[in-house]
Amino acid sequence: MSPLANARLYGILDLGYVEPSDAARIVERMIEGGVDLVQLRGKRNSIEKLVDLAAELHELTTKSSTPLIVNDYAEIASRVPVEGVHVGQHDDSIELTRRKAGRNILVGKSTHSLEQARGAQREGADYIGFGPIFATPTKPDYPPIGLADIRRVHAEVSLPIFCIGGINIDNLQSVIDAGAKRVVMVSALLKAHSIVDYARCATDMLA
Repeated sequence: MSPLANARLYGILDLGYVEPSDAARIVERMIEGGVDLVQLRGKRNSIEKLVDLAAELHELTTKSSTPLIVNDYAEIASRVPVEGVHVGQHDDSIELTRRKAGRNILVGKSTHSLEQARGAQREGADYIGFGPIFATPTKPDYPPIGLADIRRVHAEVSLPIFCIGGINIDNLQSVIDAGAKRVVMVSALLKAHSIVDYARCATDMLA
């Protein structure tokens, strides 16, 4: 059974919001709160720093059998036994990502339209991110796509679909009502007064 089959809440540890020295503590809180999947994203950090951090975090995530995904860099997966790599529309292809990792890993892909979602499935992605649903400070250059296509993408794509982009506790129910089964949270989760309580609230809503 794929580790994604029962996954509902995907938390992204974005080093734009979090100091690397605080990363382990935050990942522990995410896991305690019931986050099913954790991604390490550090766009402005060196590969070496990300390799070291991924190795540290993987020791934590392994204890709870929580898959750790790294953003963009398949090279990290060739050096640290993380479970997967997430790529964007302008990053390496899924095939090249797997080749660079040198082993069988999960590969997820960001998609911003129905066409891209269908394309990611044809390309062999293990899951997709679909959004941004709402405007988000994490990706200010991407216009939000809204709620209208959520039900349709679930009808047309058989992969696990994680809706992403500006999703928080206040608007989560509207995303679920629009057909979402899985979501990604970034800034709302990382900035929460209690990451554990915030994650638990989200997972209860997604149950």
